[in-house]
Amino acid sequence: MLNTYELHIQAQFAAAHRLREYDGNCERLHGHNWRLDVILRGHSLDRLGMLMDFREAKRLLHEVIEPLDHQCLNDLEPFRDTNPTTENIARTLFEALTERLPQGIAVARLTAWESDGCGASYSRPAP
Repeated sequence: MLNTYELHIQAQFAAAHRLREYDGNCERLHGHNWRLDVILRGHSLDRLGMLMDFREAKRLLHEVIEPLDHQCLNDLEPFRDTNPTTENIARTLFEALTERLPQGIAVARLTAWESDGCGASYSRPAP
């Protein structure tokens, strides 16, 4: 059985969105101060005893969210065609961060919080 290490990082960004074809207030343009909770997973530590430097992990997460900050998500890919629900935002950010991580480190779970008490998580089975 492999050892598993998990790294936890958080970030925030502000963005507006509207839910197409939604019967309620969220169909109108509105904004959130989004909070992200990210868990990175791997099985081995580097020569310093780290799964990944927190600074590098946060830099990569910032690369993913910077294009969304202070934007209307409906105007950005992939949300021009995909409803920018909290669930779809979590999946999109999970996939974008996964592409940037070094080999041997994976996103275990990404949770996007649109407000206190309202969030959605996305994960995939461990490889």
